[in-house]
Amino acid sequence: MQQFRNLKEVICHFSDEQKCIDFLVQQRWGGCPVCPYCKSDKWYSIENGKRFKCANKECHKKYSVTVGTIFHASNIPLTIWFPAAYLISAHKKGISSCQLARDLGVTQKTAWFMLHRIRESLRNKESIFLKNVVEVDELYYQTKTRDESISAKDSVYDFKNKSMIVGMIERAGELKLEVSPNMARSNLYSIVHKNIDKAASLMTDGESAYSGIGKGYASHQSVNHRSGEYVRGDVHTNTIEGAFGLFRRTIIGTYHKLSPKHLARYCDEMQYRYNSRKLKDGQRFEVTLNRLESRLSWKQLTQDNGLTAETVIEPHIPSVTIGVPGKKTPIRQMQNGKVIATYPSIVDAEIATGIKKQSISRVLRGRRLSAGGFEWEYL
Repeated sequence: MQQFRNLKEVICHFSDEQKCIDFLVQQRWGGCPVCPYCKSDKWYSIENGKRFKCANKECHKKYSVTVGTIFHASNIPLTIWFPAAYLISAHKKGISSCQLARDLGVTQKTAWFMLHRIRESLRNKESIFLKNVVEVDELYYQTKTRDESISAKDSVYDFKNKSMIVGMIERAGELKLEVSPNMARSNLYSIVHKNIDKAASLMTDGESAYSGIGKGYASHQSVNHRSGEYVRGDVHTNTIEGAFGLFRRTIIGTYHKLSPKHLARYCDEMQYRYNSRKLKDGQRFEVTLNRLESRLSWKQLTQDNGLTAETVIEPHIPSVTIGVPGKKTPIRQMQNGKVIATYPSIVDAEIATGIKKQSISRVLRGRRLSAGGFEWEYL
């Protein structure tokens, strides 16, 4: 494949639809079309080479090279799809649907659909375990809404769209981002166990939610950020925090606001771009076009929960009930999802357990996973 150095070369090379079709036939089938329905390599060329017909007597179906790809059943010509794939893979912090619409001369709705189709193709379809030294951290994404009827000091927040993104990165290796269905410790452990090899050494911060995460692994070491410790020899989480920093800049500078419904696909995009950061733009474009076999319809995009096939639980936590200031609100203490005890108020819980009420309050408001090794919630 020709190495493209810039967008101009991509547009000039794929100047007409037939060149795009010939390129896909060569890339996907090695120049010899294969029926996507019966897998027969016998075919006829129809419609001046734009489509094919299976020569298998039991099939005889008509098909095109775009069947089963991100271009399937799309009225957008390939001469627009290819520059779109180049733009989303070349821009270091992504490209918004509004900007892509202006660049390609399509509507914002069309550009948004195209971007999500491309993101779906970038999803890592193979389960790869991270090995050696793996850093683990979490990122919280939420939409803040302030009640205008109260003062800024007593402002409340809406936690309906709050989601936790678990980041895992192998040093000198790949990054994995996964959206947790909720903020329970059991889900955090499940994500880690599903993606990290048991022979790996884990590096985390001092968050109490990671207190027992090292069981079954080679080792588990942490740094206490609250006491000002960020590096202790080879023990640190700077690599994963650097990746999260790029993700934050992408959200703030390009997308501004993400829907929890589609957050998993944005994580797939960030993960792909980070793992291919050492490639040149032309090489990354080539890799992107090698991952075309993915299907996402408009109905799936607008009606499903926005998660990948492996995730079957709701992508964000339910709304949190905030206690009324000045009144006692009962709370309960839990561990691994099981209720251990209930208390008339946060103060009573502090007296009984010795855990500071400020720490318990942060968990109740969704700002922390746990306090004192326990989960807390309002009754």
